Amino acid sequence: MATTPVQETSKLDAIFDSCREMGQDPEFAVAKRWLEEHPGKKAIGCFPVHCPVELIHASGMLPLGIIGAGTQIEVTYADSRFQSFVCSIVKTTLELGLTNRLKFLEGMLFHSICDPARNLSSVFQRNFPGMFVEYIHFPQNFASPLARLYLETEYRRILNGLQERSGHAPTTDDLNRSIGLYNRIRAGLREIYRIRTETPHVISATESFVLTRAGTLMAPEEFIKILEEVLAELPGRPSRPKDRIRVILEGSFCELPPVGLIETLEQAGCYILDDDFLRGWRWFTEDVPTRDNPLHELAESYSERAYYSGTKHDTREAKAAHLIRMVKEKKADAVVFQAAKFCEPALFDYALYRKTLDEAKIPHLLLEFEEKTWIFDRARSEAETFVESLLFD
Repeated sequence: MATTPVQETSKLDAIFDSCREMGQDPEFAVAKRWLEEHPGKKAIGCFPVHCPVELIHASGMLPLGIIGAGTQIEVTYADSRFQSFVCSIVKTTLELGLTNRLKFLEGMLFHSICDPARNLSSVFQRNFPGMFVEYIHFPQNFASPLARLYLETEYRRILNGLQERSGHAPTTDDLNRSIGLYNRIRAGLREIYRIRTETPHVISATESFVLTRAGTLMAPEEFIKILEEVLAELPGRPSRPKDRIRVILEGSFCELPPVGLIETLEQAGCYILDDDFLRGWRWFTEDVPTRDNPLHELAESYSERAYYSGTKHDTREAKAAHLIRMVKEKKADAVVFQAAKFCEPALFDYALYRKTLDEAKIPHLLLEFEEKTWIFDRARSEAETFVESLLFD
């Protein structure tokens, strides 16, 4: 009897499967293994959106993306610390701590995203008194010439605290080496996004999402090897274009959407050309210069060479301008807003985006989610209806 040949898993598929598994591990096994292999080293957790990971790395510690826990844990203790209308990521991040899953961390860095994030920083300080917990105050007025000087001073303050915990005072060369390493990673991710824009059938948004997420959970020296292997394999990947609409996705800059929701959008007929998933880990639009004053260069890059984010209050350009520009540059058909439930920055932005997009006659769809969602029937139905209205209009 003839047997059906078993299709061999490609190298790329194996990498993406491994990355997906890593991103769904609430025990942080990869990071713990790295710490075991490097006795004396410590790890610092980074709450989204943007964290100056170069400062952590140059201090001899491991930066880790602590970005909630999705559907992997049940919220049992954290609910008693917050109101019912607080977003999921705040609760599941605290739950990770209250269930001792973050006990291996030396500390956590938070910053000015929203009120719940600010409060979470204080809650961590109260509940985990031995942990190094810092709150980064990013500038809010980039029209001021003092904004960059202020941020440089703030970076110095954070760096002083990090070096006290690590026992290593980083030199200018240390900082520039760390900046150079993360420049390579960000450049590789920019290339991934370029490929997605030009040939979205070659690598999906789901695949680039799990790849980027995995990079926040391991040493950058390990991730750059995986990233470069993916980039080397992509040109020869067999694939064919499908009849789909081209969309820009906006609104998921903090709480991570379930992987299944991203897959649902793609299966409903969307090529997601660009998004703001994990934007803080690919924050800069070009390389940060490595010069005599690394902290100044990081502050300058944050101010002048960063992607737009709803958490960065920059009055030098209208909020929706970047979105209109992106739609035109990438020749997108529509915009999908994928905002976390109770996410005030994203939902407030949507009101402004909607008005501007309507005036520009750009179709758009709003979908709300929670990271713990695991049934996507409603999202699939809404997305399919939206896609059909554009394909068959």
